Amino acid sequence: MKTTIPLEDKMLSEYKFDYSKAKKNRFSKDYHIAVTLDSDVADVFKNSRSVNKALRAILTAIPEATENIQNSAQQKDKTDR
Repeated sequence: MKTTIPLEDKMLSEYKFDYSKAKKNRFSKDYHIAVTLDSDVADVFKNSRSVNKALRAILTAIPEATENIQNSAQQKDKTDR
Protein backbone atom coordinates (compact mmCIF):
# COMPACT_ATOMS: atom_id res chain seq x y z
CA MET A 1 0.00 0.00 0.00
CA LYS A 2 1.35 3.40 -0.98
CA THR A 3 1.45 6.00 1.74
CA THR A 4 0.40 9.49 0.82
CA ILE A 5 2.10 12.65 1.96
CA PRO A 6 -0.26 15.35 3.26
CA LEU A 7 -0.70 18.21 0.79
CA GLU A 8 0.76 20.71 3.23
CA ASP A 9 4.02 18.76 3.34
CA LYS A 10 4.25 18.61 -0.47
CA MET A 11 3.96 22.38 -0.85
CA LEU A 12 7.23 24.24 -1.16
CA SER A 13 7.83 27.00 1.36
CA GLU A 14 7.83 29.69 -1.34
CA TYR A 15 4.21 28.81 -2.15
CA LYS A 16 2.97 29.22 1.40
CA PHE A 17 1.07 32.49 1.59
CA ASP A 18 0.97 34.60 4.74
CA TYR A 19 -2.64 35.87 4.74
CA SER A 20 -1.95 38.22 7.65
CA LYS A 21 0.06 40.40 5.23
CA ALA A 22 -2.56 40.39 2.47
CA LYS A 23 -3.86 43.72 1.17
CA LYS A 24 -7.00 44.65 -0.71
CA ASN A 25 -6.63 44.73 -4.48
CA ARG A 26 -6.45 48.43 -5.28
CA PHE A 27 -7.29 47.78 -8.93
CA SER A 28 -10.59 46.02 -8.31
CA LYS A 29 -13.68 48.07 -9.15
CA ASP A 30 -16.52 46.07 -7.66
CA TYR A 31 -16.91 44.26 -4.40
CA HIS A 32 -18.50 40.89 -5.02
CA ILE A 33 -19.82 38.52 -2.41
CA ALA A 34 -20.02 34.82 -3.14
CA VAL A 35 -23.19 33.13 -1.98
CA THR A 36 -23.91 29.43 -2.20
CA LEU A 37 -27.43 28.59 -3.30
CA ASP A 38 -29.23 25.40 -2.39
CA SER A 39 -29.59 23.11 -5.37
CA ASP A 40 -33.35 23.62 -5.69
CA VAL A 41 -32.87 27.41 -5.77
CA ALA A 42 -29.93 27.13 -8.19
CA ASP A 43 -32.17 25.21 -10.59
CA VAL A 44 -34.39 28.30 -10.86
CA PHE A 45 -31.66 30.95 -11.02
CA LYS A 46 -29.12 30.19 -13.71
CA ASN A 47 -26.93 33.28 -13.28
CA SER A 48 -26.21 36.16 -10.92
CA ARG A 49 -28.25 38.60 -13.00
CA SER A 50 -31.45 36.60 -12.46
CA VAL A 51 -30.76 36.31 -8.72
CA ASN A 52 -30.12 40.05 -8.41
CA LYS A 53 -33.29 40.84 -10.38
CA ALA A 54 -35.41 38.67 -8.07
CA LEU A 55 -33.83 40.07 -4.91
CA ARG A 56 -34.35 43.66 -6.09
CA ALA A 57 -38.01 42.86 -6.78
CA ILE A 58 -38.39 41.54 -3.23
CA LEU A 59 -36.57 44.54 -1.76
CA THR A 60 -38.99 46.97 -3.40
CA ALA A 61 -41.49 45.92 -0.71
CA ILE A 62 -39.19 47.47 1.93
CA PRO A 63 -39.45 51.29 1.78
CA GLU A 64 -35.95 52.17 3.02
CA ALA A 65 -34.37 49.48 0.82
CA THR A 66 -36.18 50.83 -2.26
CA GLU A 67 -34.36 54.16 -2.01
CA ASN A 68 -30.98 52.41 -1.73
CA ILE A 69 -31.72 50.21 -4.73
CA GLN A 70 -32.71 53.16 -6.90
CA ASN A 71 -29.59 55.10 -5.91
CA SER A 72 -27.26 52.18 -6.63
CA ALA A 73 -29.00 51.45 -9.94
CA GLN A 74 -28.52 55.07 -11.03
CA GLN A 75 -24.84 54.94 -10.09
CA LYS A 76 -24.41 51.65 -11.97
CA ASP A 77 -26.04 53.16 -15.05
CA LYS A 78 -23.58 56.06 -14.96
CA THR A 79 -20.56 53.74 -14.72
CA ASP A 80 -21.83 51.45 -17.51
CA ARG A 81 -21.89 54.32 -20.01
